[in-house]
Amino acid sequence: MHLFLKKPLVLIAILLCVGNIFIWYAVIHEDRSGVLKVDFLDVGQGDAIYIEAPNGNQVIVDGGPDRAVLRELSKVMPFYDRSIDMLVVTNPDTDHYAGFIDVLKNYEVRQVVEPGTYSPSATYKQFENDVILERATKTLVRKGMKIVLDEGVYIEIIFPDQDVSDFTTNDGSIIARLVCGNVSYMLTGDTTQKTERHLVLTDKKSLDSTVLKVAHHGSRTSSGEEFVRAVSPDFVVISAGKNNKYGHPHKETVDTFSKLKIPILGTYTSGTIVTKTDGRGIEIE
Repeated sequence: MHLFLKKPLVLIAILLCVGNIFIWYAVIHEDRSGVLKVDFLDVGQGDAIYIEAPNGNQVIVDGGPDRAVLRELSKVMPFYDRSIDMLVVTNPDTDHYAGFIDVLKNYEVRQVVEPGTYSPSATYKQFENDVILERATKTLVRKGMKIVLDEGVYIEIIFPDQDVSDFTTNDGSIIARLVCGNVSYMLTGDTTQKTERHLVLTDKKSLDSTVLKVAHHGSRTSSGEEFVRAVSPDFVVISAGKNNKYGHPHKETVDTFSKLKIPILGTYTSGTIVTKTDGRGIEIE
């Protein structure tokens, strides 16, 4: 009888220990200390940016070309967190949204944001159907919209500033500025020099940012010098696959940043790039 009583007590002790470990893991990972996380995920030849506000609100800007986004999300999100507040599709090219199909299968998603450009692909139709099945709210964004993530933390839509349903997917790509205090990130999707020139002419003052996510994986079709000067970033981030078949980033783009003495960080050399800011400065991990 004495031995019989001991076994349940040992089991209870083990369960309590495991429970405490889980609780402390949750507490540690929930302690955000007023910091905004912006992680440029290594999803190969594609774009995916994970944003977590100090209060825990989460946004993913682009989902990469495939399931690689799930692998990278598992590294930056607590394993017990199965919900995401918003997905942003900057343009309906496969390397920017296809990974979201798997995200919708594995996470509860509340809202999806798009520019309004069109893709006839079967994969995009599947994504759109999955959004409907998820019962997520879908929003077409326009210039001037502000997506508030936390006190003093918001995403400001800079482009589209018009109906882009007849634009090419790249010309109509969402351009947004993520702001936290005095720090800001310019997020450019696959935008082109044509759209960059339009913004420099019509809204140059809104472009100044601390960090520039380089458009179209560093393609020569984007990152015109006048636009880069207007953004005036402390450093830039290029999301591209290692040894990709497109030759991204192109030499012309790299030369522009070199000429302007702007440091380059690339997922193709560094993997996922994790940044944190308290609104005063940026820490790069």
